[in-house]
Order: sequence, then structure tokens, then C-alpha cells
Amino acid sequence: MKIQIFYTDRLIKSEDLNHHGTLFAGRCSEWFVEAGFIAVASVLPPNNIVCLKIHGLSFTKPLSSGEIASFESKIIQTGRTSLKVYVALKPRGQDEPVVKGFITFVHIDNNGKAIPHGLDLELTDPDDLELNRQAKNLH
Repeated sequence: MKIQIFYTDRLIKSEDLNHHGTLFAGRCSEWFVEAGFIAVASVLPPNNIVCLKIHGLSFTKPLSSGEIASFESKIIQTGRTSLKVYVALKPRGQDEPVVKGFITFVHIDNNGKAIPHGLDLELTDPDDLELNRQAKNLH
């Protein structure tokens, strides 16, 4: 399977802000997981995917009301039953992410038991190879 990038945009509104007037981390986490889920749901049935773990969510800059949060997500590592997704949030028009991290999803059967997904990644891009290396070291 070739790596694909999925884009999800969100308009930051007043109800998304914390008491400092910047994007609330809880709302950002919700969107972050959703962006990762969309990447996995592109290759597996959505009813058979669950989020197991967020491996950190690092913020480097606050975001304000009226900004557009553009999430980029891609499956970056596959295990037997799991998939790790890299997600980066870049404010619209900017090249550098202000939030980034990894999420592990698990492929499950209708009873909630982890089952093999049968997917393998084709990694060729040096940046993807580095993200894959980082993802393999996550626990």
C-alpha cells in the first residue's frame, strides 16, 4: 500500500477556545483523532477500527478564532492488527506544523477482538522512512 496524505480542515470558532482565547487542547485532540481515523478508514471498514492510543500531542504555537486548522494525516506504520498514523496540524497558508503526533488504531472484528488487517506499507520517501522509524519506537 502506498502512503497517502489525507487533509481535514476545521474553522476555529469561539466555542473551540479555552480561557486564554486560543484553541482548546481538548477540541484539538478530538479533531486530531478524527483526522487520523479518516486516514485509516480509507483502507479499512470504519466499523472495524478503534483508537488505542494517542502518543503525544505537541503544541508549538497557539491558534486563534478565525484561523483554519489544516490537518494532514497518513498511515506511517503497520503491525499485524494495528496501524500508526502521523498527524500534523498546519495553520492554513503555513508550511510548519504547530501540532503533531502519532495515534495507534486497531483493526477489530464485530466482537471487539483485534484481528489482522493484512496491510503492508511501501515506504520510499526519506521523511516517511524517518516517521516510520519514530512510530516503531512508540509504545
